[in-house]
Amino acid sequence: MKPDTFLPLKPHWFHVLLCLADQEQHGYGIMQEVLERTGGKVRLWPATLYGTIKRLMDSGLIEESSRRPAAALDDPRRRYYRLTSLGRRVLDAESRRLEDLVRVIRSKRLSERKALS
Repeated sequence: MKPDTFLPLKPHWFHVLLCLADQEQHGYGIMQEVLERTGGKVRLWPATLYGTIKRLMDSGLIEESSRRPAAALDDPRRRYYRLTSLGRRVLDAESRRLEDLVRVIRSKRLSERKALS
């Protein structure tokens, strides 16, 4: 499947994929990272988070990981998730799309400043 068929990503999908870009994480860890990264502006409540995780898994963008931390650091009830290769390609495509959008915004602002001068 082509990554572009998923674009633009729903914001919750993007946040979850971004959390998994550099490490495998469990649901609560994803929830905390999103909250911290957005300065509290985005809060993934459990129903939203786990619904999003299910849809991402059904779409083949993430999968449950079989790797576990050391038993002393783990809770056996936790499920850990990771990006699939498709999920990584989709995240990369969405990141490029957003970067292009930011370039357009900056260009517009620069044009606006010149017009006001």
